Order: sequence, then structure tokens, then C-alpha cells
Amino acid sequence: MSKKTEEKFSCEMYSNRFFILCAVGGALACGSTHTAVTPLDLVKCRLQVDPLKYKSIFTGFGVSFKEGGVRNLVKGWAPTLIGYSLQGCAKFAGYEYFKYLYAKMVSEDNAFLYRTYLYLAASASAEFIADCFLAPFEATKVRMQTTPGYTSQMRKAMPHMLNTEGIGVFYKGLPPLWGRQVPYTMMKFSSFEKTVEYLYDNVVPKPRAECTKAEQLIVTFTAGYIAGVLCAIVSHPSDTIVSKLNKDPSASIGGIISEVGMVGIWRGLVARIIMIGTLTGLQWFVYDAFKVYTGMPRPPPPEMPASLAKKLAEEAKKKK
Repeated sequence: MSKKTEEKFSCEMYSNRFFILCAVGGALACGSTHTAVTPLDLVKCRLQVDPLKYKSIFTGFGVSFKEGGVRNLVKGWAPTLIGYSLQGCAKFAGYEYFKYLYAKMVSEDNAFLYRTYLYLAASASAEFIADCFLAPFEATKVRMQTTPGYTSQMRKAMPHMLNTEGIGVFYKGLPPLWGRQVPYTMMKFSSFEKTVEYLYDNVVPKPRAECTKAEQLIVTFTAGYIAGVLCAIVSHPSDTIVSKLNKDPSASIGGIISEVGMVGIWRGLVARIIMIGTLTGLQWFVYDAFKVYTGMPRPPPPEMPASLAKKLAEEAKKKK
């Protein structure tokens, strides 16, 4: 890479400024997209906790609209915006940091050979921390969305929950939240990275370096959407449990599974696939577009190190 090209970047790769910008981009990506699909999220949660009343996506929207109009459909937008913005900061910046940290712990060859495991470890580490920021707001959001007659204002809901049930109410759903979000994020980042590699190697008709930034962003969104569908399927059972626990803090995970059964735990999956597929695709698009806008370095998919290529070539010769 020439010096002239390097000067175009607004920061150095893996510098403090780089990670700060990653945090801002992550907040924008997660906060904006989750807030935008609040109505679908609300219906999905109600399908999970009250299947007799909300029998499908369409009836869920219809019943919710009849009960309170558009205002009822966006109930919970404030804790969604704040909670997922904080989570996005920790998730995306944390992923970039842990991916860099773990890669430095091994050789360049092994970092390439075992890069999928590196993606999985980095994303799990980042999400574990991010969920600690998200949990209080997720608990508040679900309580507001699924409890009939409950306040629609976060500034009233959170103090009420704290005063009547104690601070533990905000973290009761944290273990199942980890159970939902950690596998989700591991799938989100690893499948995205691998899908991007596959698209550039097998689908995109020209090398990434020859693609315009707009074309690269299209690839980003496509890979993100595919990753989102996989994420939704992997994490849906835990999502159902989180919704029910946050609605009824006295419930237990075992009791919920016994109550809904193996079929019921998958209720709302179609709504979640639509929501998470769209969300994940848009999140990667917003995050990557933010990198473009701020002039951040955006390295291409990993390439085999010359040392490894030489080693494999020598091994191939010996076998002949």
C-alpha cells in the first residue's frame, strides 16, 4: 500500500481513535436499526408471551393497533434506543479489539488457518460484556411491551421496577440474555466474515479492490442479511425465554420450557427471522458506511500469508 493511500485514512488501524470510532459506528448501527423495527419486535414479544391473544404476526399487529393505535406499536422505543446503542458500542468495538488481541496471541499462519475460531472467540467476548449494558433496558422494554396497562414511558417504568422489585429485576434475564445474544453474535460475526469471503471469491465478478465503495456496501448488506437469518434461528429459543422472564420475573427457565413446550419455544420465529435478517443486514451496512464516511481503514477479507503459502507448496511437493 502506498504512502499516498495511507494518508487518506482518518486513523491508524487498531489505534485508540480507531476503536472509539468503531464504538460510535456500533452505537449508530444497533441503536438506529433496533429502534426502527420496534413495532415488529413488540408483536414478536407479544406472540411469545400471549399466543392465545396474538395468534400470528398479522393478528398481532391488528390487535395492537386497535388497542392503542400507532403509539401502541412503538411502545418501548426509548429503552430500545438507549439499550441497543450502548450494546452496539461494546459489541462492535469489542469485537474489533478482541479479534486484534487474540490474533496477536498466535502466529500469523495460525491466525489465518483458525480465523473462524478467532471470530467466534472475539465475538463471544465482546457480547458477554455488551449484554451487561443491555440487560436493564431489555427488561424494561419487554415489561412495557407485554404488560397490559403498563406505562409507556421509560422514565416511569424503570424507577417503578426498581422501587417495587429491586435492582435484581434488571438482571434476572441476563443469563438467558447471554444464552440468546452470545450464540447470536458468534453466528453474526463469524458467518458474516465467512460470507463476505465467499461472495468476493465466488459471486462478485471482480476483485474487491476494483469494486466501488457502493458495490462493497451492497456486498456488506447481503452478507449481513444472510448472517442475520442464521442468527435468528440459532438464538430464538433463548429469545422466547428472555421475553417470558422479563414479563414475569417469578418464572423459572425450566418452568417456561415446560409451559410452552418444544413447539411453543419456537413461536414467533418467522417474525424474528424477518426482523433479525433485516436488522443484521442494515447494521453491517450502517457500520461499514460509517467507516467509509469517517475515512477509517477497511481491510479486505484475510489472505493467506506468504509464509503459509510457501509452507503448503513445499508440503505438496513432498507428497508428489
